Amino acid sequence: MSVLDEVPTQPAEAEDGGEAAQPANDARGRVAELHAIREQVRLGPSEKATQAQKAKGKLTARERIDLLLDEGSFSEVEPLRRHRASGFGLEAKKPYTDGVITGWGTVHGRTVFVYAHDFRIFGGALGEAHASKIHKIMDMAIAAGAPLVSLNDGAGARIQEGVSALAGYGGIFQRNTRASGVIPQISVMLGPCAGGAAYSPALTDFVFMVRETSQMFITGPDVVQAVTGEKITQNGLGGADVHSEISGVSHFAYDDEQTCLEEVRYLLSMLPQNNRENPPSAPTSDPADRRGDVLLDIVPADGNRSYDMHQVIEEIVDEGDYLEIHERWATNIIVALARLDGQVVGIIANQPASLAGVLDIEASEKSARFVQMCDAFNIPLITLLDVPGFLPGVDQEHGGIIRHGAKLLYAYCNATVPRISLILRKAYGGAYIVMDSQSIGADLTYAWPTNEIAVMGAEGAANVIFRRQIADADDPEAMRARMVKEYKSELMHPYYAAERGLVDDVIDPAETREVLIRSLAMLRTKHADLPSRKHGNPPQ
Repeated sequence: MSVLDEVPTQPAEAEDGGEAAQPANDARGRVAELHAIREQVRLGPSEKATQAQKAKGKLTARERIDLLLDEGSFSEVEPLRRHRASGFGLEAKKPYTDGVITGWGTVHGRTVFVYAHDFRIFGGALGEAHASKIHKIMDMAIAAGAPLVSLNDGAGARIQEGVSALAGYGGIFQRNTRASGVIPQISVMLGPCAGGAAYSPALTDFVFMVRETSQMFITGPDVVQAVTGEKITQNGLGGADVHSEISGVSHFAYDDEQTCLEEVRYLLSMLPQNNRENPPSAPTSDPADRRGDVLLDIVPADGNRSYDMHQVIEEIVDEGDYLEIHERWATNIIVALARLDGQVVGIIANQPASLAGVLDIEASEKSARFVQMCDAFNIPLITLLDVPGFLPGVDQEHGGIIRHGAKLLYAYCNATVPRISLILRKAYGGAYIVMDSQSIGADLTYAWPTNEIAVMGAEGAANVIFRRQIADADDPEAMRARMVKEYKSELMHPYYAAERGLVDDVIDPAETREVLIRSLAMLRTKHADLPSRKHGNPPQ
């Protein structure tokens, strides 16, 4: 069914500015005519269409832009643009903007480019003129070196314009790719996004979704049922909770548009304008030398006891404030943006409270993507280790844990921003190496006195190394306990790695914040060059 049949629009005469009124003959008349047209553009196609949008619990495109940008800062580009298509009734419906509002404004005083689909016009469907406006604003954002935010609420390609609409998506994808790692790109899903249209958000740095009103999928529920026989709702297939908990497509999910757009503003305050700048610093009243004695109580020395790594992060960062990304997906690892002494840092931390903090396929992908983003936008990396290894299992091996784990390894090895790792407790096997160990290029590596760096846990190691002695002993359990104790004392004491130069220092946990801030200050002028190449070939 045509999206034109779903959304009411004004009569052609009113939309065209038409033949119903004679053009003014003097400057004042022309200016008055201009203001009347601008007011028509501002109001949109009709009150009925606006009410239909509100009935779905959604804001209009202009209301969304007003919430995103600083008050009064928006400058619109091509508000009078109309499509030139004909056939299937299009020639009688030529509303201004062609269903997308484009322009620039400021967020916290810094320039941001934006485009917003207007679902009231052709259901926000993309046609040739619509796509051309988006292409133009994307080119402007790249040229100006400023973030781009897309407010997505569209019905996909405009069927009545055929292949021209599809080509418009190709131009968007090409620009998404060209802008990747150059300017921050943020996709805010505020309505449906189906088919090929979903690939643009997937190419951007961050995806925000709103529960109940936004969905993303390649094939909709009807097609899924026709092909597989599975019955599922739109939200069950591609809603905000699905993509923030199961697929990992969405980085953030919120209950309403106002909260969502406020969080977009907060994220932008942590990001630089482009890859040639550093993230903005912010004043803080939190002393750089503040001690964190509570850390001694949060993290138990017993490696078998769990704790919440969020509490550690809160104690270390400025005023306990941080923005967690992918909060509900792959919860065995935490990735977040925070500030230390006013400077933005990216934090990657194992979470002992979820799967004991092991690395698995999803945790590897989540953290690898975050490391790449931070490196692209000059955000220093702080890695907090308490990792017992990679998750064992047939599903993990058959799912490609080797390949996916290598993504994180590649991301760290390829990163040239300042990198500091801190070993809180366990750091076993390949997972220790992958989590930004000194051997793969961490600039500084610290450890707490509770650290256990080893190939594997003492119990497992003793069973391998002393297998014969344990089996031949009169009391195997007593022998095993003695061998475990011997292995720990010889190879797993907290100063073993430091004595061999694999850890730069063992520090008092209470001094963690001060040590990290001093180290980051020293590394602020770090310069590292990668070998000359077109690009790497990372594991996929």
